[in-house]
Amino acid sequence: MAVPLPDLEREIDLRLERMGFELVEAGWVGSPKRPILRIRMDLPDSVPGKGGVSVAQCAAVSRALELWLDDHPGIPERYVLEVSSPGVDRPLTRERDWVRFRGQIVRVKGKNLPGGRGNRLEGELLGLEDGDGGEVAAAILLEGGERVRIPLNRVEGAHLVYRWES
Repeated sequence: MAVPLPDLEREIDLRLERMGFELVEAGWVGSPKRPILRIRMDLPDSVPGKGGVSVAQCAAVSRALELWLDDHPGIPERYVLEVSSPGVDRPLTRERDWVRFRGQIVRVKGKNLPGGRGNRLEGELLGLEDGDGGEVAAAILLEGGERVRIPLNRVEGAHLVYRWES
């Protein structure tokens, strides 16, 4: 997981939106000697496994961001920029993802997940619901038919589970 960069991430998000893409996540990885700015982007209505961001689109976005990033204060003089698609196991990073991918199978990691399942569970995403006290929760239908609610503030990570066709 990339180390987040909130202020820079907002600006990258706006720039990608103007180019017709959406930011999935951005952050620093690598080491201080070889910092890597990793950007994962998507098309706003893409479905994992059925089209999505192309290599040519990633290259075009990389070129469009390079000049701006090179002049941005706070960006190291030497860094590597990686721009890619989120892949078929796309992470759910924003509330809109939990709505958009309703009906998909998701894997969720968090602490003290409902039903005493430890720190991971998998099931069909039913969407978002308002919880007690105004918290937003993901509704998930587990394989056995049990429906659970997971407050988003307890989610440490979540991603789509892609089932390859045989």
